[in-house]
Amino acid sequence: MRKLKNSELDRLSVDAFKTSKKTPLIVILDNIRSLNNIGSVFRTSDAFLIEKIYLCGITAKPPHKDINKTALGSTDTVDWTYAENTLDVVEKLKAENVKICSIEQTENATMLNDFKAKPNTKYALVFGNEVKGVAQDVVNASDVVIEIPQYGTKHSLNISVSCGVVVWDVFNKLNTENTSKTT
Repeated sequence: MRKLKNSELDRLSVDAFKTSKKTPLIVILDNIRSLNNIGSVFRTSDAFLIEKIYLCGITAKPPHKDINKTALGSTDTVDWTYAENTLDVVEKLKAENVKICSIEQTENATMLNDFKAKPNTKYALVFGNEVKGVAQDVVNASDVVIEIPQYGTKHSLNISVSCGVVVWDVFNKLNTENTSKTT
């Protein structure tokens, strides 16, 4: 087996990405302090054609060299907006019939493997601060709280890892659901 060169990967150009049909997923970053985590979320969002990222509270905004280091140009492709207050974004999106999913550990959380993505539904995935998690008022306003099952000794995953796991899972479920409905 031969590794493929970047030129053989058949990736979208920046212009093609901007005009392509997006996955009905929005990512909300609630007070993320690490610029490397922010850049990684941009890169994951680019990989799965995420519709938009909301950077909220203390979450830094591009351009910034430490975001760019991990984003690798994806800050130029993925649409993003800054908002001071995460709850305001959540309430705005709920008014637009977007289903809000906080990624957190709570009582009665839905395990990610049990989460069912509904066709023709747009979801916003909220990822919280590296220490404090998703703010309680945002959890309270969520339609569902999704927990990533974990079986080791640690209590949580890094936010960029959590984003990759959840975005891939929901992307896959949405595309599997959409494919099975049309075949």
